[in-house]
Amino acid sequence: MKNIHNSSFKIGLLGGGQLGRMTLQEAYNLNLHICVLDPSAEAPCKDLAHEFVQGDFKDFDTVYAFGKDKDVITIEFEDVNADALAQLEEEGKKVFPQAGVLKLIQDKGLQKQFYEKHQIPTSPYHLINGKADLENSELQFPIFQKLRTSGYDGYGVQSLKSKADLEKAFDAPSVIEEAVDLDKELSVIVARNKKGEIKHFPLVEMEFNPIANMVEFLFSPASVQKEVEEKAYRLAEKVIEKLDMVGILAVEMFLDKKGNLMVNEVAPRAHNSGHHTIEGNITSQFAQHLRSILNLPLGDTKLIQPAVMVNLLGEEDAKGEADYRGMTALLTESGVYPHLYGKAMVKPFRKMGHVTIVNPSLEEAKKLAKKIKSSATVSAKK
Repeated sequence: MKNIHNSSFKIGLLGGGQLGRMTLQEAYNLNLHICVLDPSAEAPCKDLAHEFVQGDFKDFDTVYAFGKDKDVITIEFEDVNADALAQLEEEGKKVFPQAGVLKLIQDKGLQKQFYEKHQIPTSPYHLINGKADLENSELQFPIFQKLRTSGYDGYGVQSLKSKADLEKAFDAPSVIEEAVDLDKELSVIVARNKKGEIKHFPLVEMEFNPIANMVEFLFSPASVQKEVEEKAYRLAEKVIEKLDMVGILAVEMFLDKKGNLMVNEVAPRAHNSGHHTIEGNITSQFAQHLRSILNLPLGDTKLIQPAVMVNLLGEEDAKGEADYRGMTALLTESGVYPHLYGKAMVKPFRKMGHVTIVNPSLEEAKKLAKKIKSSATVSAKK
């Protein structure tokens, strides 16, 4: 058996964005050899990977050829060619998350049906084929429309407040959810290795940008009752066990105003709701992902101290070469850690980086996060 710390042991990573970049930073600590496939010649992982292949991770032949000489294949982005991964699995390659799990999670409709089958609480939903189904329905507004496939980071999600909004609805197969009387949006990152060992990270609370529908702030730990926290951990562990999945899984949840907890959706990879773990926890989500797919002992997930994460998004009108402002001032603050993603070009609401603030007091960390949000910006060079 090959030694995983030797350069002859190759890990294939589909996707070369910021999640891959942060995974590579952890991989160097274990002398792991990671090869990256990404369609962009300017992907953030390009200059950090041991090997970089420019190619379409949605194309069967490209993914299959890329995986042929790899010992383990994994992802940093769900929307890849799962059929090629299934073929590689059949030929004996280790693929984590497994191709079957990936196919299920790629379709939000199948996700919802999976939760129903396994008595996992989720928000009420309807499956539709297109806009005509919405126009003829008796749904109670407001509702959310989510494309069944290819949606991510808030893209492919539409808030429809009344029938007057139907003109902007997607005309494609979708999941329709009636709005939950929401108290908080929460997330649990959970990992499982091939031996069946499972560990979760502490529950976190998220605040979303109302325009982009992306996480704007993240608070760790979440301010919830202990009963809610424990229920969230049981739910996350149940989901990864029922999927029989190996790897790391972000389980996003709704907490309604009656105290009911329900699974919103999952992501079978490192996730925005776990970025704070680099500084805030004993083991980061990126290190845990590597441990899980290599069947290593899972790391200690305990919180070192409270943490708040701020996403650095491209400004609403930004389009062009990225201009980071306010970065130097961040470095004068204690417990503040900026992470810039190496993206040369900025677009409106594009994730360009994040900042983690750690402090013995969560409230003090929140105050500093609000200050950073208003002073650190990413616009386009004039």
